[in-house]
Amino acid sequence: NMTQFGYRTLGFGSGGGAGPYDVEYLVVGGGASGGRGHAGGGGAGGYLEATGLTLTRGAAYTITVGGGGTAPATTDNPGNDGNNSILSGTGITTQTAGGGGGGADSVNNGADGLANNGNGGGAGGNTTKGDGEGTGYDGGSSTYGAPEYGGGGGGGGGAVGVNGTSAAGGDGGAGFTSDIVETGTDVTYAGGGGGACYRDDPNDAGAGGAGGGGAGTGNNGAGVAGTANTGSGGGGAHNPPTSGAGGSGTVFLRMLTANYSGVETNGETPTTDGDYTIIQWKSTGSYTA
Repeated sequence: NMTQFGYRTLGFGSGGGAGPYDVEYLVVGGGASGGRGHAGGGGAGGYLEATGLTLTRGAAYTITVGGGGTAPATTDNPGNDGNNSILSGTGITTQTAGGGGGGADSVNNGADGLANNGNGGGAGGNTTKGDGEGTGYDGGSSTYGAPEYGGGGGGGGGAVGVNGTSAAGGDGGAGFTSDIVETGTDVTYAGGGGGACYRDDPNDAGAGGAGGGGAGTGNNGAGVAGTANTGSGGGGAHNPPTSGAGGSGTVFLRMLTANYSGVETNGETPTTDGDYTIIQWKSTGSYTA
């Protein structure tokens, strides 16, 4: 299972020279949507965070931001998987954060998370079908029993989804905050979606892991979407309301300001933290070192 690495333990060089330089990075895959039909929550996208990625000055690096899984168009269908987010280019090991696995409905299994720390979708209630397995964390299982037929929560970047029970849907697994990229209010990435329940009591629906979507209840409550650009899973729903879509992923780079080239496409406005510059991508783009 993915754990956070230590920060700023490697040298960044003196900056401004002609040679290669190190960056820190965060790559988060797209979250999956929840299922429909006392369903499981969507799994969060994979979470990759580390120091010491060495860029070649003047080389171009491709940043692919994975979209979140769309909500199922019809009832009694599982959620859709999220998509991979990728950082690749000259001289580096490609960093791929897998998309999350879609939450189950009452017929289908929760989907497995995609390769490289994608997290599994939760199982559907009123079924013996399984939860999704994650190369990161698994989705929660469900209990085959009345009255709630609670679906399991989707796996999060930092924890498995909570199991559904005959009394309630399971909460989504917890995500992570990042010391690398945040300079103000912390954002939580890769929270799992909550599992739905059969009755209309909102207290019985699973909550999303921080950043993840909450579940719907009964025949009235729609699932809540995972937060955009956090890679969080969407909440499951019963029928007929729609489930929550998965939150899209994101990519960050952090480097000494003296090394920052200023040459990028589709990056957000850079922020600074002391001697460092931080760039976020919310859509696919590039950075030239």
